[in-house]
Amino acid sequence: MTGFNRKFGLPGRLVLLGALAAALLTGSFIVESIFAIPGLGRHFVTSIYNRDYTVILGITIFYSFLIIFMNLIILPVFQCL
Repeated sequence: MTGFNRKFGLPGRLVLLGALAAALLTGSFIVESIFAIPGLGRHFVTSIYNRDYTVILGITIFYSFLIIFMNLIILPVFQCL
């Protein structure tokens, strides 16, 4: 029973883990704005209000590379199973 669960159940959970990691990263904008926690998400929101386009573009590219990197980490693990 354990081999069956690992073979068919774990790949789906890994894909879900990658999606949850992306949701966790993008959710930091809301949490930092509501609770006034200093961080990259709050800096992003204030740069939107100030129309600082270079900061908006830089943080967007940073988060997109981070999400792509996390998906590239999960992909070989997913293919090994």
